[in-house]
Amino acid sequence: MNSIEEVLVALRRVIRATDLHSKYLAKTTGLTTPQILLLQTIRDKGEITIGELANEVSLSQATVTSILDRLEKRELVYRERSLEDKRKVHAHLTEQATETLKEAPIPLQEHFTRQFGDLQEWEQTMIISSLQRVAKMMDAQDIDASPVLDIGILDRQDTAIDKLNAFSEPPEEK
Repeated sequence: MNSIEEVLVALRRVIRATDLHSKYLAKTTGLTTPQILLLQTIRDKGEITIGELANEVSLSQATVTSILDRLEKRELVYRERSLEDKRKVHAHLTEQATETLKEAPIPLQEHFTRQFGDLQEWEQTMIISSLQRVAKMMDAQDIDASPVLDIGILDRQDTAIDKLNAFSEPPEEK
């Protein structure tokens, strides 16, 4: 196998590992990685505002609000306005969410984070540099991405699915 094939196989393995783990999370918990990360963060931080939650998980406040809407519909979280400052809204876990988290497997990125943290600083720097170079070579350096390993669509709006379907359907004849 030549060098380019080795790179492409390694990239495909990363994509597949992310996909398989996302499917495993969905099958075992019915939740996506971002949903589990939000629930874990709420559990770990206690009373937390939506803005603080967004900063903690490196997602936009709009994305966090959208995910919380879905979690609230499933009765895994509830939101309460702050008694001290009515402008602030805090997210809280329900008992059902606490039980779900006890049974949930660890997200792939937690496993990765532990192993990455065990590397020497020079190894971490080389990996970061190499992956940034690969992203640039794929014209992906300007694509907005959060540090959440997830490719599932369980918590995406229907419009995102519609956009994907639009690419696969032939254009309508006039």
